[in-house]
Amino acid sequence: MRVEGDFQRDGVACLREAFSPDEVNLARAAIQANLAAPSPLAQRASRDTDGAFIEDFCSWQRIPEMEQFIRSTRAAAIAGKLMGSNIVRLYHDHVLVREPHTQQRTPWHQDLPYYNVEGRQNVSMWIPVDPVDRASTLEFIAGSHRGPWYMPRSFLDLQAKWFEEGSLAELPDLAAEPDKYPVLGWALEPGDAVCFNMLTLHAAGGTGEGTRRVLSIRFLGDDMVHAPRSWATSPPFPGLADELPVGAPMDHPLFPVLWERS
Repeated sequence: MRVEGDFQRDGVACLREAFSPDEVNLARAAIQANLAAPSPLAQRASRDTDGAFIEDFCSWQRIPEMEQFIRSTRAAAIAGKLMGSNIVRLYHDHVLVREPHTQQRTPWHQDLPYYNVEGRQNVSMWIPVDPVDRASTLEFIAGSHRGPWYMPRSFLDLQAKWFEEGSLAELPDLAAEPDKYPVLGWALEPGDAVCFNMLTLHAAGGTGEGTRRVLSIRFLGDDMVHAPRSWATSPPFPGLADELPVGAPMDHPLFPVLWERS
């Protein structure tokens, strides 16, 4: 399908009507259940006084609607086809909710440097359950999934809390060279999904009058391996380094196989 070529070329693809209305309602119920009973990993990722950006991680084992969405929809099959993998494992779920008038932007970043995995066959699937206008959507730098890795920094104070200063390239001035760093982004409706590689640079704007609720599911393919860090990853997986050595496949109950190529 055309989106497979988009994904391989750009590191991101937009899938229209990827999920049915019933599946969107299931995702919406999972998000609401998460908001009603946040996990210890839940955090406010903004300083706004007139709106809040709330996120939470790794709730599929405690929220039935979350597990049902992950296992029963074709999300994993879509991920497998996009990344050309023989198997698809769950990495984690991620709930992201921006209240109305949350002005703070999410800065340009790559996800993979914050994680405890390495490899190229991976997909982050961003599934909104509310309409998302172009100003509030995720934006991507086409082709940035090919690298390099850029220095990951904390979103609120831009501190290098993961890799040592100078050990990775700093983010270039993307706006200064739009031809070199083309930006992609789409207005979205419930049922649409955006799929991107964990190394693709992305950012997001604030919200206007509406709430922006998103269920994001992260998937791992054939070549993804464990990369334990000496710091807390986002999300953390405490004790995993005692069970999976460096470079081991992610064969663990926390990361169940969801799909296999027939």
